[in-house]
Amino acid sequence: MKPLKLMSYAEGRWLEPEGALSDIASAVTDEPVAQVGSGARDFAGMLNHARAVGGLALRVMTFHQRARMLKALAEAIMARKEELYELSYETGATRADGWIDIEGGAGTLFAYCSKGRRELPNDTILIDGPVEGLSKRGTFVGQHVLTPLQGCAVHINAFNFPVWGMLEKLAPTLLAGMPAIVKPATASAYVAEAAFRILIEAKVLPDGAVQLIVGPAGNLFDHLTGQDIVSFTGSADTAQKLQRHPVIAREAVRFIAERDSLNAAVLGPDATPDQPEFELFVKEVVREMTAKAGQKCTAIRRALIPAALIDAAEAALKERLAKVVVGNPRDEKTQMGALVSASQRKDVRSQIEKLSREARIVCGDPNKSNGKGAFLEPVLLRCDSPEAAAAVHEVEAFGPVATLMPYNDIADAVRLVNKGNGSLVMSLFTYDPDVTRAVLTGAGAFHGRLLIVDRDCARESTGHGSPLPMLVHGGPGRAGGGEELGGLRGVMHYMQRTALQGSPRMLASVTNSWIKGAPEHRAPPHPFRLKFGELELGKTFISESRTVTLEDIEHFAHFTGDTFYAHMDEEAAAANPFFGGRVAHGYLLLSFAAGLFVDPAPGPVLANYGLDNLRFLKPVKPGDSMRVQLTAKSKTLRKDEYGEVRWAVTITSQNDEVVANYELLTMNAL
Repeated sequence: MKPLKLMSYAEGRWLEPEGALSDIASAVTDEPVAQVGSGARDFAGMLNHARAVGGLALRVMTFHQRARMLKALAEAIMARKEELYELSYETGATRADGWIDIEGGAGTLFAYCSKGRRELPNDTILIDGPVEGLSKRGTFVGQHVLTPLQGCAVHINAFNFPVWGMLEKLAPTLLAGMPAIVKPATASAYVAEAAFRILIEAKVLPDGAVQLIVGPAGNLFDHLTGQDIVSFTGSADTAQKLQRHPVIAREAVRFIAERDSLNAAVLGPDATPDQPEFELFVKEVVREMTAKAGQKCTAIRRALIPAALIDAAEAALKERLAKVVVGNPRDEKTQMGALVSASQRKDVRSQIEKLSREARIVCGDPNKSNGKGAFLEPVLLRCDSPEAAAAVHEVEAFGPVATLMPYNDIADAVRLVNKGNGSLVMSLFTYDPDVTRAVLTGAGAFHGRLLIVDRDCARESTGHGSPLPMLVHGGPGRAGGGEELGGLRGVMHYMQRTALQGSPRMLASVTNSWIKGAPEHRAPPHPFRLKFGELELGKTFISESRTVTLEDIEHFAHFTGDTFYAHMDEEAAAANPFFGGRVAHGYLLLSFAAGLFVDPAPGPVLANYGLDNLRFLKPVKPGDSMRVQLTAKSKTLRKDEYGEVRWAVTITSQNDEVVANYELLTMNAL
């Protein structure tokens, strides 16, 4: 096959490689797969294009429009996934490895599309938290909001997941409304470039929304500003070098780092060989050693075993590792493919040599050669004195390598785990909640994610090494101190939080969300008579009053079965410090409130969707009366046929005291 000439994509054009060409070899055959240029690009022009063209186009789109764009990109990747699988084999990845990378990447786009449609408004501004009262009369209030940064996100990706690594960064970036420049690692850039082409050819991205650098990054960092952001995945050494760039410090450029880490798996002291958790531990360690040939930032590098069980664990791991078939990833029988390159294998061998000064190899031969390709057997080491060791807690062999080590008790296990100085993830295999609590309180601060595996969740567990779109991916210390993914947390990294201060009228108008003190529109018709598009925020209905009788309370109690003493026993209720006598059920008040504000005839309101932020603030006693105010607070389009309306509901007593308040959600026809 003729090597592919990898191209960059800048300012809306595909650019041929510049300068001397160098080969990227197949991890399987050593034959050239692609060629990359050595020349630099006009990085200032790319950044300016992203800011002035791409960013402007993205920021006028609503969150929902951007979410639909992500869905279209995901569908494009899935429609052409076989092209990517074929290229992925050349990186040494098996079909299963490629599935994590390719379909996992598309799945992340789908997930962020879903979260964007369900959890974000159909707007360009995101409200962050509740309104804060800043004055006695309520005429001066505060509200935090988020808006997209007006720069460019520079994504520097690692070689191990050329598709997922690109898409898991692009998903929250584009949903936030920020353009990106993608810089893939050279070793697998041919897969990243192919996936990037699919994104461009989907024809759903605005001009300037994404650009691609294949080859050296040259003076890219020299042109960054305080509105830009760098998101890096790779080695700790490279991350530190980039973070020390003078422009990063001078401009206070946000820098998100996801670095290598010495992730650990701990077998709990209760998990003896006759318990399911022991087998689950062995299975997971082997899977993490061999998936992607161990080339994962989340892979298990240290396996901690109760001292009395380390021989049994070693034997079980060796037995399972002996069955792993290493070979050509295109062969269906192959369970583990090759490392991404010969240079990567050389580096892994060098790191194994360092580890072997403190630990002995108990399984696998790191120097065994299979002829062509960057193949390497899984290598298991054992360190019997981990407390005195240094390398096993500092050196990462980024391949199919893990080190077994014993611990004496949970406190000892926590100390050993924490000697890694921060990781992306640790796993705990136990059925004892007390063990989990002790590990969490002792080691939680050192890890971005803690996976607890037991017999109850194992069947559906996504595993130690699987970052999920809705959970944080990142970790403290050695792991980089950054965060990616995490649902909407990942979106907010690409936005600026701003504290607004002003009048309720002004803030309600700016944020498209009515707040107390803003104008109310009380004129007919009843708000439930207005379609979604006709309903203006602040549209208010104030009900007639209704007296709550003792008969009402007793009837509700017997009808529902809720005969709690506060409603039925005067003497006991009088002794209660909150009530001082019998009171109405809170849910009776909600039911009466609905009866007071609902317009019963068929109309635009299609369904009651639920309640949020319900609080009962004052008791209602027999003979008290209640009145309801219903105000349209915010609107979010959900489907082409209907949208969600959020209503502020306040129940007051005859003394105008607030008895209860909550937010009602309805689905309204357009």
